[in-house]
Order: sequence, then structure tokens, then C-alpha cells
Amino acid sequence: MVLPCLLLIDCVLNYAMFYQITLTHGLSVIDLRFGSDEMGFEVVEGWGNLPSGWKFGHVIGVDVDDEDNVYVLNRGEHSMVIFDREGNYQREWEGVQLPSGHGLHIEGDEAYVADYKEHTVSKYTLDGRLLRTWGTPGVPGADGDPFNRPTDVDVAPTGEIYISDGYANARVHKYSPDGELLFSWGDHGTGPGELDISHDVCIAEDGRVFVADRQNHRIQIFTPYGEYITEWGGFKQPCSVTIDKEGYVYVSELQQRFSILNKDGKLVARWGEEKSQVPGLFINPHCACLDSKGDLYVGETLEGSRIQKFKRVR
Repeated sequence: MVLPCLLLIDCVLNYAMFYQITLTHGLSVIDLRFGSDEMGFEVVEGWGNLPSGWKFGHVIGVDVDDEDNVYVLNRGEHSMVIFDREGNYQREWEGVQLPSGHGLHIEGDEAYVADYKEHTVSKYTLDGRLLRTWGTPGVPGADGDPFNRPTDVDVAPTGEIYISDGYANARVHKYSPDGELLFSWGDHGTGPGELDISHDVCIAEDGRVFVADRQNHRIQIFTPYGEYITEWGGFKQPCSVTIDKEGYVYVSELQQRFSILNKDGKLVARWGEEKSQVPGLFINPHCACLDSKGDLYVGETLEGSRIQKFKRVR
């Protein structure tokens, strides 16, 4: 039995969500597509083949290298697992345990990992060799200094390093390309420029700094100098922000939802209003990244604990 495609359109927000479910011999064979006339994705069911006996813990970071290999940071026994873009297992970071890793960013041939319990951000080679650590392991920064439970990292097109220091500090720290602290901004609160868990930071091509202000359910946008520009609201605990070359902004929301907006903040796609393990839907999306083809990878934490790939079809 084939159920017809269901199309839902919200004229106010001007986005569409659609999906198709095919049922065969009482077993569900799922073929899911999501998006809108402006942008569409198709879930790649079963992507990410782990070795026998392995399983993911909470997936809390995902990014790709220049060859479109996909790095999955998770809180399982194997902290960093690498796949090719087809989902074939390649390798792991042997001997590297990151039980409280929280955010991942790959820049060239280096990987940055935020560790929220160790109060550190570390830089590694792509095979897991430690190069440098910022912060004192196990010692939280005092009075807004780096770091007190940092959450994620991004590197600007100009080379500066931005770190969201969110669970206790409600700060963003900016470092020079050679790793020296330049300045910090942010205070606890709900007003413009104030933060309640700065959970991720992402730098647009034009230099704007996007911060996932999770418990205020919004994305705040700043200049490269930490000056407040504006905010986009209406999210459900936004956990991560990813920006593509066209300026589209991808937001994973902890409350089972995923949203895509254009560079002006207009919503162009959204799906996941209810929790589901169905391929393409979510339980707790926490992180996301894009490869060179525009395909989307979304990692889930807590009850989800999986990685999903969405192939861009429009």
C-alpha cells in the first residue's frame, strides 16, 4: 500500500514540509523527503555503518574534512569515528577518549574539540594527535574568563577562533589566528546581547557571528567585535548553527526539530514537530554540518544517539 505524499503549507511562515511513506507486506519501508520549493532533502536511511558490536553514545559533534570524510564525536566507547560520505567506516581516533566532549570543528587538517567538563578546548591532527590545549584541564575559569563548561568552536574566514563558553559562563571568546585571546563578551540574561547557554557559535562569510542562545530559544547575531546586531526567535532550544556558501542558516533544535532560514532570517524549511525514531525525523538533534555537495548530516544526543544523512535534492 502506498500512502500519498502529504504536503503541509504555512502561508505565514512560507515554508513547506512533505513526506512519503511506503508500506510493503506489513513492514515499513520509509522514503522521506523534507524541505520546500526553495530547498529539499532526502534522508539516506541506514547511513553510517559501524563495525560489529559498536554503537554510538550521545552524538554531540559532527563535521567534515576537505575530502568530505565525516567525523562523528560521540560519548560512546569510540569517541571519534570517521566515515566516508557514503557512510562506510574508515577509522577511529585510537586511544583518544572524550567522554565529556561537546563540540567539534574541522579547519583544514586540524580538528578543534570543546570539552565541557574539562573546561578546555583542544586542537588535534585529523588522526587524533593532540597539538594544543586552551584552558586548564579540570579547572573552570573565574569571573567570565575562559573556560567554564565550553560548548563549541568555529574559525572565521579570516582565521580568528571563536569559542562559545555556555553552560556556566554565558560568554563568547575570540582568539587570534595564532591562538591568543583577543576579547570576550556576553552576560547571563534575556535581553539583547545577553545569553542563557551560548551553545554554539558560527561565523558567516560576511563576518557576522551567529550564537545559538539555547535557553532563550533564539539565535543572536553579532559583529566580529561582539556588538549586538539582531536576533531570530521562535526556536525550541537551538543547539547548533551551520551556514552554507549561499548564506542559508541551518539550526538543530534540541526539541526534535530542524530549521533552515535564509540569510535574512526568513524560514524556508522546517521539520520534526514530534519526536520520532523514523528515519528523517528526530528525538534530540544536537549538531549538524554540510559537505561539499550540500548534503546535510545531523547528530542526535540523549534518547536519539545517532547520526543521519540528508541528501540535497533541490
